[in-house]
Amino acid sequence: MTGTCDLKILSGSANVDLAEAICGHIGCRLTPVLREQFSDGEIRIEIGDNVRGDDVFVVQPTCSPVNYHLMELCLMIDALKRASARRITAVVPYYGYARQDRKVVPRVPISAKLVADFLSVAGMHRLMTIDLHAGQIQGFFNCPVDNLFAAPVFLDYFRDLGDELVVVSPDAGGVERARAYAKRMDAGLAIVDKRRDAPNQAKAMNLIGNVRGKTAIVLDDMVDTAGTMCAAGQVLAENGANKVFACATHPVLSGPAIERLDKSVFSQILVTDTIPLDVRKRTCQKIKVLSVAELLSRAIMNVHGETSVSVLFV
Repeated sequence: MTGTCDLKILSGSANVDLAEAICGHIGCRLTPVLREQFSDGEIRIEIGDNVRGDDVFVVQPTCSPVNYHLMELCLMIDALKRASARRITAVVPYYGYARQDRKVVPRVPISAKLVADFLSVAGMHRLMTIDLHAGQIQGFFNCPVDNLFAAPVFLDYFRDLGDELVVVSPDAGGVERARAYAKRMDAGLAIVDKRRDAPNQAKAMNLIGNVRGKTAIVLDDMVDTAGTMCAAGQVLAENGANKVFACATHPVLSGPAIERLDKSVFSQILVTDTIPLDVRKRTCQKIKVLSVAELLSRAIMNVHGETSVSVLFV
């Protein structure tokens, strides 16, 4: 794949800043792409450079508006396929629809699988993503999937706190992730028992573990409406935690999330730039954004150079 096969990086409209930051780390320019929308809502895509025989990486998280960005990504992949790109890797830092990965009630779709089919039929040869909500989604693809972890981006920051730390999972499903962080930081582990009453509504109930006198870090893969996270933070404060931090890879931040985080007990909310923050979301002074651009640039260079990507896994 190396030799005469040039590396090209393209970006959809979802997160151009991240794509440019990746190019800055690699030392290349962002390949121009014409992205327009017709008056009826249809999307027009035109690749600005020749990509014949090239190794192409398309940076496009499928964040809000999810359906628009997903369709834009599929059209870009199709354009690259028809332009004879040698390999097309979709770099999707945030994989939308990942929470719909199985049938939990009758007569519902498995949306995460359908999105995988969209990308595959469009012509994608490889997927690169970060902290999939459900790791088994990798099995929905019949091509290589690199599910990177944002842990290296967060770990150095938390090690510098210097306090006695305890990593907290806001629900039972996130225990494995929290345990991995706790092990690497030599920190304690706690779990908040969560009872979900309705979609996007959750109630944190009991704390399993000891946080008294410690700095607690509530860890999750994403923060959406922030109901679960803020409820968990409140439980930790009530159980004697000195400081409470929140940490989530994907800042979805929909609905009342910003208002909830502003009023929360958290000293700081750590997120990454897998999803860009709009002007309203940037008004929350507690949110600190760490970049995954270097992590993605290293993964892209390893894939392009046909070397191991697993060395980046934590």
